[in-house]
Amino acid sequence: MSEAVEVIRPISADSHIIEPPNCFIDYIDPAFRDRAPRLVEHPESGGHKYEIEGMPRPLALNTLAAAGKNPQDIKLEGERFESVHRGGWDPKARLADQDRDGVAGEFIYPTVGMLICNLKDADYKNACMHAYNRWLQEYVGAAPDRLFGLGQTAVRSVSEAIDDFRRIKEMGFKGVMMPGFPATEQDYHDPVFDPLWRAAVELDLPISFHILTTGGMGGWEARGPSLNGFQAIIRGCQDIIGMFIYGGVFERHPDLKLVCVEADAGWAPHYIYRMDHAYKRHRFWSKCAELSRLPSAFFHDNVYLTFQDDWSAFRAVDVLNPKRLMWANDFPHSDSTWPWSQNVIAEQTAKLTPDQKASILRDNVSELYKLS
Repeated sequence: MSEAVEVIRPISADSHIIEPPNCFIDYIDPAFRDRAPRLVEHPESGGHKYEIEGMPRPLALNTLAAAGKNPQDIKLEGERFESVHRGGWDPKARLADQDRDGVAGEFIYPTVGMLICNLKDADYKNACMHAYNRWLQEYVGAAPDRLFGLGQTAVRSVSEAIDDFRRIKEMGFKGVMMPGFPATEQDYHDPVFDPLWRAAVELDLPISFHILTTGGMGGWEARGPSLNGFQAIIRGCQDIIGMFIYGGVFERHPDLKLVCVEADAGWAPHYIYRMDHAYKRHRFWSKCAELSRLPSAFFHDNVYLTFQDDWSAFRAVDVLNPKRLMWANDFPHSDSTWPWSQNVIAEQTAKLTPDQKASILRDNVSELYKLS
């Protein structure tokens, strides 16, 4: 008789909410209430948009909640809030969305909050992030065994960020979503941040860097057609990974865990090779921290990668660390595999071993965040 094949209900390492109209207005520090991000009707487009102080243009809802749509039906604007996926803000509806997609749980990231990471006004950004954390605590608290939150911090100073980490832990969140750039004079690789990384390890809080949190399309302006900007999205995350490795952060904090979110993973084998090549060939004139191991070793041990339907990532498992790859459905955004995740998984994991499949779909994220 053939052995029974385990049926895996995956856990998405990267899913999102759509902040409801009251998220910031009702939960923000009263001193900032008049400036709180808010949903406004735009008659010219026939839909709602989020107006956020400091952003060059209002944020339309369409691509933020386009999961399940035919690509030809995805438009830039025109969506009304009441027509977007209710599970984006209603946890009861979210459980039904999970069941339809066949997933056991999701790690929740913001939507508006991703772009708030790019604001220049650190005090305003801080107020918005605290408001989001308060709202998110209630959202995930409705189903704590299936909805797992990650808190935000503006990183106005190292000491304040440590306090934020402690508060985030006390609120029951599983990790911390970091802005691509701290609101400090020094960048994340500077030793001044070492107390924060020690706190992350002591509190058992992995740190996450999501695409679109380093300014623009990853921090670079795309040339040519606007779709070319999509290719630049992952570059901000790659830059952060390189900074942590070449800057010696993981050398000094070997137990620190960094999650690279929604930047795919198929690019990683070549990127790792280039890091090792640069370190061996060029570090003496183009300076970096002196490392006890090659950059590839730190990448394999300290960096986790989330991805949706990245076929190249599944094919590269044998040259990566399969214990650091984590599948995601990105619900309810336009890149989401919902509600077809099971079909995508079945096709793209067909050549994986049972252990590899279980690790990427469920066990890695469960072990990283201590779910069991």
